[in-house]
Amino acid sequence: AATIELFFGFPYVALLWSTGLRKRPTKVTPKALKTLSSQAFFLAATHVAGVISFGAGAISFTHILKATEPVWSALILAVGFKEFLPLPVYASLIPIIGGVGLASLKELSFTWLSFISGTVSAVTSATKAILSKRVLDRGDDALDGAQNLTPANMFALLTILGFFMILPFSIGIEGPSAITKAWSAALSNGYTQGQLLRLLSVSGFLYYVYNEVAFLALSEVAPVTHAVTNTVKRVVIILASIIVFRNPVSKLGAVGSALAVGGATAYAIAKSKFGKAKTE
Repeated sequence: AATIELFFGFPYVALLWSTGLRKRPTKVTPKALKTLSSQAFFLAATHVAGVISFGAGAISFTHILKATEPVWSALILAVGFKEFLPLPVYASLIPIIGGVGLASLKELSFTWLSFISGTVSAVTSATKAILSKRVLDRGDDALDGAQNLTPANMFALLTILGFFMILPFSIGIEGPSAITKAWSAALSNGYTQGQLLRLLSVSGFLYYVYNEVAFLALSEVAPVTHAVTNTVKRVVIILASIIVFRNPVSKLGAVGSALAVGGATAYAIAKSKFGKAKTE
């Protein structure tokens, strides 16, 4: 499913480039593609791990885990790039950690596969954002003089690279027989082939458009700020999944979710008051 959803970004981008609605990137050298390959890998890993987590547990639980992304962003920046935030900003991340911990402790649909996959998705998403932001800030110099490589076109190339990275693994691990079996299982649940194709295509298209917009936002803000914005967004998804899919949520889980979102709000206030990260 993750591979198929990544694929459905292709028709959208191809339409924009072929009609001239968006200028297509030119002079994209192997060196530029090599620069983008690490971000593409983490983009694909984020999506694959997220899909696995969704399948192994409740959608609301996965988004609670993905709400830890600001914490991972701050940690990666500090350890990997020696960029440190003011102490009040770090303190605002504590409620996010505590909230996720509470929500996980009494999650009624908890599975280790969902927990591990959701956490991996949060870590790889934070890494992707940090690496992408550094390339975006450097502009053409980082991409060997590639032309028209706007944030939107850069995300398109990351999606294409990510698709081809996971395609061999998807075929090798799952194989045609596993894909056929999963397809047959979906049909046995009452779906028609047309409905399945529509669901996959709409899901892939919406996933692509959402991430393209998020990538445009990343070009304007810091990685941790971007991660916190994602966390606030997840409260809507969590509430919607509870209502639509009727996922059971314990009282402690609800308190943990609220605490995590409250921490994200506290971060936004602290960040605006105490300023940017310092490099050592």
